[in-house]
Amino acid sequence: MENNTKQRIALALEFDGRGLCGWQRQDNGPSVQQHLEEALTAIDGQPVSCIAAGRTDAGVHAEAMAVHADVQQSRFVRSPLAYLHGVNQGLPEQIRVIGVRAVAADFHARFDCRERAYRYQIWNRGTAPAIERWRHWWMPRKLDIAAMQEAGHHLMGRQDFSCFRASGCQASSPLREVREVRIVQHGHCLSIEVRADAFLYHMVRNMVGSLVRVGVGKWKPEYMAELLAGRDRLLAGETAPAHGLYFTNAVYDDFNSKGIIG
Repeated sequence: MENNTKQRIALALEFDGRGLCGWQRQDNGPSVQQHLEEALTAIDGQPVSCIAAGRTDAGVHAEAMAVHADVQQSRFVRSPLAYLHGVNQGLPEQIRVIGVRAVAADFHARFDCRERAYRYQIWNRGTAPAIERWRHWWMPRKLDIAAMQEAGHHLMGRQDFSCFRASGCQASSPLREVREVRIVQHGHCLSIEVRADAFLYHMVRNMVGSLVRVGVGKWKPEYMAELLAGRDRLLAGETAPAHGLYFTNAVYDDFNSKGIIG
């Protein structure tokens, strides 16, 4: 008979968001949370619930999403790889557990997260991509990378990001600390990497939409500072498509989700 003592574990999760309705369970389609909880329940033999560092939208991808769950301690100690390879056997191919570690019983993937990182990918070429169409936002107009980088400097620091906050955001405060905005180009791929203590609903995608307006010459880089000061979402750029966005890392006091990838 199994000992019912629980062990809290942290998992690093990689997923392709295409065809999924996001992280959180939904009534209108399959979610990452639903698939993972079902796979963990099959391994554990009793219901397992999961909490993630962030709630990604439909179509958004992840390279190392952090998740915590409480599982059977005796089974985890006996076979920790069951919560890696075994769980993956019960997941669709577009979702994979890529790392697992034991954590303290009071660890919380969301509330203990000190920093989150995202990357947004743009395919900057005159013709639309065939292979990369579900991995990037296609932007046929040539982007001024230097101007976008200059605009990105205005996003740094602890500020009120109301102008990039989507309606329906449940955060109690619009204040966030952006620690890095890095824009680099490799061939036709333009990557916008953003690190912050936390993000508002659609904040990264709305920031990208505004940076692209700078890149195509509609706005001057310094207009980004005016947007922030005005705190008006209606004056900011469009919301960039979900399929260009990737959750890349969650940082905690003693580890990060990238660091536990096996």
